[in-house]
Amino acid sequence: MQKPFFYGVGGVLSADIAVPNHESELAFYSKVLTTGNNPLWRDDLMNNQGTPIIGLGARTPEYDRLPLQWMPHFQVADVAASAANAVERGGKELMHGKDDNGLSQWAVITDPDGAAFGIIPALDADLDNSKPNERFGCIGWLSLMVPDAMVSRDFYQQVVGWRAKSCEAEHSVGKAAGFEMQIDNENSAAKISEFPNELNGVPSTWLIHLPVDDIAESLKRVIENDGEIISECTEQKYAIIRDPVGVYFALIIG
Repeated sequence: MQKPFFYGVGGVLSADIAVPNHESELAFYSKVLTTGNNPLWRDDLMNNQGTPIIGLGARTPEYDRLPLQWMPHFQVADVAASAANAVERGGKELMHGKDDNGLSQWAVITDPDGAAFGIIPALDADLDNSKPNERFGCIGWLSLMVPDAMVSRDFYQQVVGWRAKSCEAEHSVGKAAGFEMQIDNENSAAKISEFPNELNGVPSTWLIHLPVDDIAESLKRVIENDGEIISECTEQKYAIIRDPVGVYFALIIG
């Protein structure tokens, strides 16, 4: 089951980004995400239950070193060990937060292909994963397109603690190697696949898939507010979007 929004090792709780033109970017996402009769997001980008899932901050000098990408936050068993493992495997550590005792609390990493993500300590896996599914704004899925899916698979298995299940990706020019990255035997967080030819313009960044109530209206608002629809699959009700400052993400039907 596709369930990245999960408490425990490998689960994804949130994502954030620091952007230029902060006010106009906030207006863009507020308009695009709050469609339909039962919006899944509020104007302040919290979900309709008031929980902060995505954070859109201003790009101040302290964040200049961060790439202009949405960065999902992965839960790991040991932040320090995961950060060291990432660097050893060709990634880069951009920021590392520690408490007064020198214990690691979080870190921001880029993988060998430049995709950025955060790592945070895993929360209690029994916290609320057993609750019935409710309809609200969250990160519905994650996808990453890379030059070599097997290399990326191995990197994230070691750094995040995911398992990998092979799944070929269908594209217009044929099949490409892909892997579903699993939290456990029942829940998956993301898909890693090799670049299809038709999406060569999309960089290797983590695409957060955000659900909306009315995807047709959301796509209309993307165009009206200076965004761009890069790819659209009407059958699967899914689209890759580039926002006004060039950040990529995906919209899905909620």
